[in-house]
Amino acid sequence: MENLTGFWAQWLRPSAGLVTLQWSLLLALAAIGGSLCQRYIGLPKVVGYSLVGALVGFAGFSGAPWPLQGISLFMLELGVSLVLFECGGRIPLRWFRHNPMVLVQSIAEAALTYFSVLWLLRWLDTPVDVASPIAMVAMAASPLVLSRVITDMRAAGAVTDRSMVLATLSTLYALTLGSAQAEVFHRPGQTLLDGTSAVAVVLGVSILVAAVLSLLMRLALRVMSPTSENTSILVLALIAAGTAVTAHLGGSAPLAALLGGMLLKHLHPRPWAWPRQLGTASTLLTMMMFVLVSTVAAQADWNLPLAGVVLAVIIVRLLAKAIGVGLGNVGSGASWRQAMWVSCAMAPMSSVALLLASQFVAAAPDSGQMISRVALPMILMMELFGAVVASLAFHRAGESAKILRLFGRSNASGDRNGP
Repeated sequence: MENLTGFWAQWLRPSAGLVTLQWSLLLALAAIGGSLCQRYIGLPKVVGYSLVGALVGFAGFSGAPWPLQGISLFMLELGVSLVLFECGGRIPLRWFRHNPMVLVQSIAEAALTYFSVLWLLRWLDTPVDVASPIAMVAMAASPLVLSRVITDMRAAGAVTDRSMVLATLSTLYALTLGSAQAEVFHRPGQTLLDGTSAVAVVLGVSILVAAVLSLLMRLALRVMSPTSENTSILVLALIAAGTAVTAHLGGSAPLAALLGGMLLKHLHPRPWAWPRQLGTASTLLTMMMFVLVSTVAAQADWNLPLAGVVLAVIIVRLLAKAIGVGLGNVGSGASWRQAMWVSCAMAPMSSVALLLASQFVAAAPDSGQMISRVALPMILMMELFGAVVASLAFHRAGESAKILRLFGRSNASGDRNGP
């Protein structure tokens, strides 16, 4: 090998490196896997993306370090921020004044999920500095997975809208509390005042960037067409700049993007057309997110004793979300049947959970290994099987326009009463 390298040395030119080649081929395989998964099984493409990433991760792919850092961390934050900005733009704040029980429902399922998982892990003698971060990771559903499932299944209806709202709100809670908790873990031994100031910096920077982002977009929409490709490029550039600035100043980039989308929807309530113009760039970032998550999660320390703990956490999480959605369903305008399928659609976990886990591992290296051993397998399993469960929920609710070959023909009946 040394002789061969020496022979070719005079022709070799600096390039982006072997990692770039690996990721290029990996994304090509993921595109093929997602297409085949949707064509022959009828499941969303995200299942194929995750399967390819998981297989490569189990094979020992070294192009995704853990905890996340450098360009991999930035690309994941950028992809998450882009999707969360769009998800935030789908939530009209005025709507909660007419149906406040939806907000109560979201708080109930998120709080019940956190405390149920925390109680389970404490009952299993898990240290509190490990149990609390895992419970915080488990609290977040994945609007990112749901958005891809909805797009690929062409789903629309009451269950679809309600699940997206609840998943987005649970992500908002998890990012707010999780980022603040990680900042406290990053400064152990400080006084209560020091810890409070650290939390205030995280939330303050995120809210400030969100306000600036929404105001800039509002000004741009006054002089630019929402359907223009230039507007879409402006959105992508502003979110990328906001991601870099927020992370540099110590805030949470996904939280800032989510809040920015919600504020922009409040300032500009008309329907948005620009997400359609993002096209291939958005698809590539989304694919990269899911592949990166599954690749990193597959490199966890998988062993049989921990499998029982992971499965127990997953079961308790699913039950807690189902009970929380059911408790808050009274007076929310949805039927009990719809509430059942909404709770099933809350199953997926993905990029936001991985970002939270990475923050906790980086902030608390001593307990980081124990957090990773439970959180990473849970994230991988719920990215794969959660997407399948969500697809089944939309299918059985009669809101999917596509046929699921895995479950039979689509059910044409279903309620479409709005969120």
